[in-house]
Amino acid sequence: MAPDAAAHEEGHHRNVQSGGARAAVFGISDGLVTNVSLILGVAGAHPAGTFVRLTGLAGLVAGAFSMAAGEYVSMQAQRELFQRELEVEAQALRQSPVAEHEELVIIYERRGLEPALARELADRMMRDPATALETHAREELGIDPQSLGSPVLAAISSFAMFAVGALLPLLPWLVSRGNGALVASVIVGAVAALAVGTTLGALTGRSIARSAVRQLAVAALAAAVTYGIGRAVGATA
Repeated sequence: MAPDAAAHEEGHHRNVQSGGARAAVFGISDGLVTNVSLILGVAGAHPAGTFVRLTGLAGLVAGAFSMAAGEYVSMQAQRELFQRELEVEAQALRQSPVAEHEELVIIYERRGLEPALARELADRMMRDPATALETHAREELGIDPQSLGSPVLAAISSFAMFAVGALLPLLPWLVSRGNGALVASVIVGAVAALAVGTTLGALTGRSIARSAVRQLAVAALAAAVTYGIGRAVGATA
């Protein structure tokens, strides 16, 4: 394949290993579902509007920090695990280059290459230490040394997008109260859920309608359950 054709093919793929995109998508979805459920659950008990606003703001801030911290710790642990495996592989390449070469030959043969071609390709990959490490990391461990993920980027994306998702159902309560704010919060939450589902469908190449309805159903179920609990608790309080 020509270089320009290869570059064209690569351009069709997105980098999904950095952690930022994943954290952003899950962040806004979690923020929306969490806070619309929290707000409607509290509103179901019919407290004062200021209490609902305070609850929504607390849920936004606490949830955003929790998501960011969890994403950072998770991505950092994954990155350190990958780095440890790369160090082990680099040491093996230094101490047993012949054995590692034969290992690579076997891998290529198992993938369908003729023995002579597999050996020739392994010879080429083993000439440069950096290329050898990258090749063994990809072929043996399924790791791309250049794309280990960014814990900081994942944490920032998670924090920001959770906050956005959590803010949407809270907006009506910042300017109104009572049943009007409750209905508006439900509408905003439903529209936002459909938008998130549509975006997920577009990003993954799946059915947009199915993704949108699924996201709406998840948010609606969570909100309905918490609202029902809030009504029950409010009626017996």
